[in-house]
Amino acid sequence: MVAPPWLSVPPPGYGGLEHVVAGLVDGLVGEGHEVTLFGAGADHGTGAEFVSTEPVLQYERLGEALPELAHLARVNRLISAADFDVIHDHTNIGPLIAGHRAVPTVATVHGNPVGEYGEVLSDIDQDVGLVAISHAQRRANPGLPWAGTVHNAMPARDVPSKRTPGRGPVLWLARFSPDKGPEVAIRACRAADLPLTLAGKCNEPAERRYLEQVVEPLLDEDVTLVLNADREATQRLLLDARCLIMPIQWEEPFGMVMLEAMATGTPVVALRRGAVPELVRPGRTGLVCDRPDELPAALRESSRLDPADCVAHVAENFSVERMARGYEAVYRSFLADRAVGPGAREPARVTAR
Repeated sequence: MVAPPWLSVPPPGYGGLEHVVAGLVDGLVGEGHEVTLFGAGADHGTGAEFVSTEPVLQYERLGEALPELAHLARVNRLISAADFDVIHDHTNIGPLIAGHRAVPTVATVHGNPVGEYGEVLSDIDQDVGLVAISHAQRRANPGLPWAGTVHNAMPARDVPSKRTPGRGPVLWLARFSPDKGPEVAIRACRAADLPLTLAGKCNEPAERRYLEQVVEPLLDEDVTLVLNADREATQRLLLDARCLIMPIQWEEPFGMVMLEAMATGTPVVALRRGAVPELVRPGRTGLVCDRPDELPAALRESSRLDPADCVAHVAENFSVERMARGYEAVYRSFLADRAVGPGAREPARVTAR
């Protein structure tokens, strides 16, 4: 399992990808597989054997190509066909260089596979199998060499949940970006006459500029601003929240925060973009709107939804066990489809339940 070099697995705060990787690793270990996790830093919190390629996490260089390339070059030098059946890569650049490996690679696409990123993915070695995290993501670029679709999961690591609807403000929880629509959330909550908490990641230059130039001029007493909350603070906000608002302005390929909210019993009010219809069960675990002007009524209506339905939905459909079994099936199918020629390794035999 190859994680990016930016954050620990799992991370102490922001880092949806790293939480997914941690859950998948533990799910596969729970199924009896031997898993080696390649990452950066000195610590991890999974059941895998951990191999660090760099003693210092590279978060301060997030967005640069060289730290990830150096990380992947070290991983490739450490990989032996005698030691591994399959490599599962979660980096952006990994699929482009995976053809150099002696071991078959599947790569989960965590971003939106269009534009420049789509061009990179379209140029990968055809022996590399891509895995989509939602059907919406796969539909965005159906011509890529997809090996399967597996939804992300919510690791149930002592996640507290509530039995009655939250009485606190509406919660917006994301990074400060126009894609996430915080200004839409402010207008919707004002129209609904409901208080709002904006809890956002804001430590990159573009995020800080967006907060200062676009969001802060809209703030008033009805909006509380929380910056860079850790996991404990985030869970308190979710437990208190009336609902989570997701007024996304792009085709988000998944949206882990929706699972995090529903796992605590907090319903989701969202715009119908990206993977939202795959994650939220309308009228049971949230309300899905086609237009921003529908959001105020949905915010008011969300208080009638049963927190128990939200918790059960995540447990039944987005567990780490289900995700691990889904990836087992992808590994098995991908390896079986590879031609067994002279000197090739026999496909690994994995069982999906």
